[in-house]
Amino acid sequence: MAYVYLKKKPAKKSKPAAKNYLSFIFLVIGILSFLFVLYPLTYFQWGYSRRFQPILSPLSVKFYNNEEGIMAEAVDFTQLSNWFVQNNGQTAAYSQELLSETDHRSYLLSIPKLGIKDVEVTIGGKDLKKSIIHYPQTALPGQRGNAVIFGHSVLPQFFNPKSYLTVFSTLFKLIPGDQIIVYFDRVHYTYLVEDVFEVKATDFSILEQRYDGRYLSLVTCSPPGTYLRRLVVRARIVE
Repeated sequence: MAYVYLKKKPAKKSKPAAKNYLSFIFLVIGILSFLFVLYPLTYFQWGYSRRFQPILSPLSVKFYNNEEGIMAEAVDFTQLSNWFVQNNGQTAAYSQELLSETDHRSYLLSIPKLGIKDVEVTIGGKDLKKSIIHYPQTALPGQRGNAVIFGHSVLPQFFNPKSYLTVFSTLFKLIPGDQIIVYFDRVHYTYLVEDVFEVKATDFSILEQRYDGRYLSLVTCSPPGTYLRRLVVRARIVE
């Protein structure tokens, strides 16, 4: 009896399932998204924040839910009144009486170094989506005292000088000597940056008035895109 031996063909290697490719793609997207958010915050912290001298004021009031100034509940920080909320949920005295929609006036602000040109500043406004806001009962541009202006910020890569939601996102790049130009009541005023510093989110000292000169304070959240601290750019008018 004759036997015939047949060589078994090697089994074909199965191709990776499509879902494995999808899992890998989603993993890469997740990592890139994480780095997209983490990198600018890390870059800010190590490249810029270390040069800001923290200013701790005895006037600071603890109205947040923890020492770092992080609210326990989601809060709409495009509304300036929410920047001054106490632990009991009540609006702080500063904003309860002063943030009025009546008797609005506005003027224009430019920061040439940052590409910010003629953005509207509303005196006594509330909505940071519509303009940047001059805090009422602080000095007006050109007057002795401290004109205090609040603006919203997001992650720096989303900065758009024409969007009020992002307009102050690159404020941290200013250094002493940089210009801030204000057009108020048909007069141009030029301010030069003197100092850039951070304060706690609970610190009301940024609203203080000093009458030994004509000052301008620009205030936003720090690091950009978070609400941990407040970044303050202090400038003085060119005599």
